Amino acid sequence: MNDPDNIDRSEIKHMSKETKKDLNADMITGEPGSHPVGTGVGGVGGAVAGAAIGSMAGPLGTLIGGAIGAIAGGGAGHASAEAINPTHEEAYWRAEFANTDYHAQGHDFDRDAHPAYAVGYANRGRYPADARFEDHESDLEQSWNEVKGESRMQWNEARVASRDAWNRVSK
Repeated sequence: MNDPDNIDRSEIKHMSKETKKDLNADMITGEPGSHPVGTGVGGVGGAVAGAAIGSMAGPLGTLIGGAIGAIAGGGAGHASAEAINPTHEEAYWRAEFANTDYHAQGHDFDRDAHPAYAVGYANRGRYPADARFEDHESDLEQSWNEVKGESRMQWNEARVASRDAWNRVSK
């Protein structure tokens, strides 16, 4: 069988239904490699799906899953160009946490700080590009209270890490 990407389009109308299905052919045009449903879902659907999948890991998973889903779902759209990469941000802050002024002895990145950073970077895309952290702090504090899990940080400690993460993805 020919590679779907290199197939002669004139051959499609002579193929069996099963072969067209294998090519992921569009139901209307018969073009191979078409994904009309997946394409139509876009960033919002991706964010919802990501949040739903992330929910299995608890509230923090929902927050980060929504950010990842927005990136994946909006892959072809404008939203992906402005979206952050939560995996990259987590790796960055994991490496930097111990070097920050607010790193408290005995605080653990995964348990204590990661939720604080995630509140900053995962929520940033919800606001206009020129939005300031301080202008939305009450919403971010509410997000912190929803996702902090077992973190030993109170908002007054977590807000500094959240603001750092917000500012980093705002650049």
